[in-house]
Amino acid sequence: MPGDDLLMMPGARRVEVFTGKGRRRRWSAEDKARIVAESYATSVGEASDRYGVCKTQLFTWRRDARRPAEGGVTFTPVVLEGQGAGEDGVIEVELGAARVRIGRCAEVGMALAVIGALRGRR
Repeated sequence: MPGDDLLMMPGARRVEVFTGKGRRRRWSAEDKARIVAESYATSVGEASDRYGVCKTQLFTWRRDARRPAEGGVTFTPVVLEGQGAGEDGVIEVELGAARVRIGRCAEVGMALAVIGALRGRR
């Protein structure tokens, strides 16, 4: 009969009852962003060990951070080169071999369209 094997098993010697919060934690968007940024500065392994987050979870957060937001705008790390970089109000964007200089008076929509076109070429 099915279930007969349960009767033949020895009884449990020890039972543990977990109360309170389980292992699942809730991370705020700010905490996730900070941990993701740190994972780029150091490594995924170091950041996951430091905060007790699974590496696969951290890779998921990194992928989610690269996705466009609801408004279609994404954020990219900015690197300032040289002393006083950006003082003249010009932003230089490099995407692969392409380089675009965006002036102080450029319209945001036009700049996004140009950068989007460059990204589509890659």
